[in-house]
Amino acid sequence: MPANQRPNILFIMADQMKWSILRMYSEIGIETPALERLASEGVRFETAVTPHPLCVPARTSVMTSRYPHSTGCRRNETLMPDGEVHAFRIWKEAGYVTGLIGKNHCFIRDEDLALFDVRCEISHRGLPEGGYLGENVGNTGMDWVVPEDRINAGHEARTTLRDHSQSPRIAYAVTDHDEDQYGSSVIASQTEAFLDRYAAGDWQDGERRPFAMWTSFPDPHEPFEVPRRYTEMFPPESVTLPPQRENEFTDGTAPERNRVLAAMMRQDDDTDEDRRGVISVYQAMTRFVDDSIGRIVDKLEELGLRDNTIIVFTADHGDFMGEHGMAVKGGVFYDCLVRVPLVVSWPAGGVPQGKVDSSPVNTIDVLPTVLKLQGLAKYDESEDLPGTTAEPEEHFDFSNIWREDGTLRRAVERRMQGSPLPTVTSFPPQPAAFSEYGTGGPPFTMAMLNELPQPWGYTTIIASLWGREAEGRRKMVRTEQWKYVHDPMASDATLTSGSDGGPGDVDELYDLRNDPWELRNLAHLPENASVVSEMRVLLADWMIRTEDHTPVPLPRQIGRA
Repeated sequence: MPANQRPNILFIMADQMKWSILRMYSEIGIETPALERLASEGVRFETAVTPHPLCVPARTSVMTSRYPHSTGCRRNETLMPDGEVHAFRIWKEAGYVTGLIGKNHCFIRDEDLALFDVRCEISHRGLPEGGYLGENVGNTGMDWVVPEDRINAGHEARTTLRDHSQSPRIAYAVTDHDEDQYGSSVIASQTEAFLDRYAAGDWQDGERRPFAMWTSFPDPHEPFEVPRRYTEMFPPESVTLPPQRENEFTDGTAPERNRVLAAMMRQDDDTDEDRRGVISVYQAMTRFVDDSIGRIVDKLEELGLRDNTIIVFTADHGDFMGEHGMAVKGGVFYDCLVRVPLVVSWPAGGVPQGKVDSSPVNTIDVLPTVLKLQGLAKYDESEDLPGTTAEPEEHFDFSNIWREDGTLRRAVERRMQGSPLPTVTSFPPQPAAFSEYGTGGPPFTMAMLNELPQPWGYTTIIASLWGREAEGRRKMVRTEQWKYVHDPMASDATLTSGSDGGPGDVDELYDLRNDPWELRNLAHLPENASVVSEMRVLLADWMIRTEDHTPVPLPRQIGRA
């Protein structure tokens, strides 16, 4: 289709929003009217998984549709590398007005930042000040509509929040700034202003061009702080705590890295008031994000842009937030960390409305889905058959990613490791979804933890962060019923090989139908050997499918000419 008729894309991402915080997914979740409305006007994916439960690896994978083991973005210090064909390069070259409003933590190279017509970054503690990878100082294309001094004043409490906490594990605050100063409202106001100016013809060089906007909320990631009005919606006494198992980390079945994390962050010594209080604030932050999303969707409708705008909502990863007795995150694979909300909505474009797809999907499937809906990618697998390839694949030169008809070359499609989502498109569902963590570094053990000063808590998490980000090469596979986690670097681990005499980094297996909160590791039980074998085959097949950093050129015929 002509460029000026292609649909816009509004890609909304929340940071560290777990699936079960939303009532439309879980009985312990809260009502989120804007997201529930989007789900009623689109497809909600029940079992969406992040490719990596850490900010940078998750975000770079979403933007490239490639797993961290292919991009090399395996830590928060390894941002988008040179040479990747990512979403905003594609959209910019296709003639879109491009924008990023909110948290970046993905793009850092000047060549990538220059792809944005509008770039207004804000993160967890306010406007970027420099010195932190993935937060870039200064705006492009727009000034802030809320004055910068008001934005900074509205984030002061977050910079010192932990200094005033009585617990080494739990810190949260309820504050009374004007609501327009908080990050979620600032991002909504900025996106509304962008849409107003876009509708008036800004950034379009005299001709109507579609827009591609990434609206990226830093919340409900810590620091956990929110306006008082929102916590009054979700008082601590109304919080439904997730199920717990008291001896989950002491009965001799939990891997050492899971026990290390629990030793640092499990809230056994904290008051019930604080355990509920931090969840209440997290719920309130989530509702604040939801209300901000509602404002943006209302603005699309007010300006007559909704019919030609694909809206995608997801999160980069989740948060414990009470599950397994902890808060925040760590390098493990419980659903509270790897399972995320995902909604795709475009009623006027034929995307089904009010549908729920329960098949396992991954957020790296978002980009292929959007490109398919936009008419920028064909995903015609018949072109791989000898004798029918539409273009030669003698070598891949990614300086030119386009066919003559304005769609992406098949080589670019093959480079992406996700696939168009089922139900939204005609593509079939997949049997499993995958996630990974680690760079092959040595384990951070209980013995190492014992060398750090006590009391352990959030400061210990930060002090050990780089070592724990890098440890091992663990992989996870999740079907609708089972989840399996394996680390080939710990393949000799046993139930007594840990540095404290407990289990080493043993495999994990969870029966998600009978144990949806993943409180019992069943991998060591002989009766589950066949399930473990099946899950290992799924992992091996996935690694084989994604082993090529660049797709190998395919022949155009059978035999020699």
